[in-house]
Amino acid sequence: MFELKEGERLDYLLAEELRIIQSPSVFSFSLDAVLLARFASVPKIRGSIVDLCSGNGVVPLLMSARTSVSMTGVEIQERLYDMAVRSVTYNGLNTQIQMVNDDLKKAPERLGKEKHTLVTCNPPYFLTPSANEINLNEHLAIARHEIMCTLEDCILSSSQLLKQGGKAAFVHRPGRLLDIVTLMRKYRIEPKRIQFVYPKAGNKEANTVLVEGIKDGAPDLKILPPLYVYDEKGEYTDEVRTLLYGDEPPFLRR
Repeated sequence: MFELKEGERLDYLLAEELRIIQSPSVFSFSLDAVLLARFASVPKIRGSIVDLCSGNGVVPLLMSARTSVSMTGVEIQERLYDMAVRSVTYNGLNTQIQMVNDDLKKAPERLGKEKHTLVTCNPPYFLTPSANEINLNEHLAIARHEIMCTLEDCILSSSQLLKQGGKAAFVHRPGRLLDIVTLMRKYRIEPKRIQFVYPKAGNKEANTVLVEGIKDGAPDLKILPPLYVYDEKGEYTDEVRTLLYGDEPPFLRR
């Protein structure tokens, strides 16, 4: 029998006929996770996918509508892992999606080195704060800050998991772009596609960046068209509405 725990709710994943367990005090996915799941070059029928920093499993759940390959989500926080497991079970996806409660730094040994087709990762965005700055909510602090893993840990583990020619996709803040690109090249993942996401058109700076690379790929970087989240009325643009509610725009179709 399916039960929600205290503080949890069952939300729709809008573009798919799926549901996901969320909790404002523990973890709720953001638009960034949706962007990552749509941006990544997902293998359709062959290969395997690993999602690092998986949280409540939102990225594998979203990608399940685009692929039949097996997926593994890796999440270090037991509470979030439990939410993900129950969401996967609720949606009847146990045969396709497996969740692992472990440190992502151990993932290559546990899941197999140089074996996987795609690795996705929505890592903590912020450096570890001082004691007086850290979020008192442990779950939110770990999800947002580099407490349990660093950006380098994420990219190193991604490279170790990927087979030659496999792809890794990341979502982060533009201020870390040079760090991301430098670390990707350090660990043999050649950046191939970058897309900047803006709150709205005009004078707003980009607040999100999506980066995808190929392990041992040749240099050939493409900058995709910018993606704007809100229009001049403060409503979702057609592109973002499509991402959230279905019918992918042409530039994201495979």
